[in-house]
Amino acid sequence: MKRTDSIVIKTPAQLDGCRRAGEKAADVLRILCGAVRPGMTTKALDDFARDTMEALGCRSADFGYYGYPGQTCISVNEAVIHGIPKDSVVIRDGDLVSIDITVSFEGFVGDNARTVIVGEGTPEKRAFVEWTEEALRAGIAAARAGNRVGDISHAVETVADRHKLGIVREYVGHGCGVDMHEGPEIPNYGAPHRGPVLREGMVICIEPMLTLGSRRIKTLKDGWTVVTADGSLACHSEQMLAITASGPAEILTPR
Repeated sequence: MKRTDSIVIKTPAQLDGCRRAGEKAADVLRILCGAVRPGMTTKALDDFARDTMEALGCRSADFGYYGYPGQTCISVNEAVIHGIPKDSVVIRDGDLVSIDITVSFEGFVGDNARTVIVGEGTPEKRAFVEWTEEALRAGIAAARAGNRVGDISHAVETVADRHKLGIVREYVGHGCGVDMHEGPEIPNYGAPHRGPVLREGMVICIEPMLTLGSRRIKTLKDGWTVVTADGSLACHSEQMLAITASGPAEILTPR
C-alpha cells in the first residue's frame, strides 16, 4: 500500500482523535481475534469485521484504498501481509492467521495487527508468535522523544536476529493518524541513531513482519497478497503509538 513522506506532528486535539480511532481499531482487532475458528473462511471473518465496525460506529479504512477489495487484511501461514479475504481460503486448526485492522473514526485513522494461532499450535509456532511480539515490544521501548527512527529499527532487528528470523525489508512501519500512511517510514532493520528524530506529537505504527525462513517475498496474482518466496511461515504484529514529551510512548491501540 502506498505511503506519503510527510511527518505530521499532531496537535492535542488531533492526538485525542487518534486515541479514539486507535481504541476502535483495537476493539475490532480483539473481537476478530477471538472469533477465529477452524472451518471459517477468511471472507466470512472479513464480513464479520464489517458488521463489527458498523456496530462500533467506525468503518474500514482499507476498503477501496487504491482499489483494495477487503474490509481487513487477513494473511494465513506463508502470507505476510495484505491478504485479501476470500471464500476459497479456509482457516484450519494450527494455522497462523494475521489480522490487520485499519479503521476510520471521526476523521482519524487507527491501525493495528496481530497474528493468532488457531488452536494450540506447535511449540515452534507458539515461539514464533512470541518472538514477533518480543520484537514489537523492543521497538516500542525504543520509541522515545529524542531517539531516532533507527533506534526502533535496530531494536526490532536485534530481537529478530537473536531468534534467527527473516526480516521482510520491502514493507515497513509508518506514521499514522490523520492519514493511513504518513512519514516517517520505520524499517524493521537498520543502524541505531539514524533517521528522523522522534518528537512529541508524532503518531507511528511499529510492525515487525518476520519469517521462519528466507526474508524474500513475492506478490500473488491477486495483486495484493504478499507471501514468503520459500513458503515458510510469516508473522506480523503492529501497534499504533504516540511519542510523548518524556518517558515511554503512549499505546493508542491497547490490547
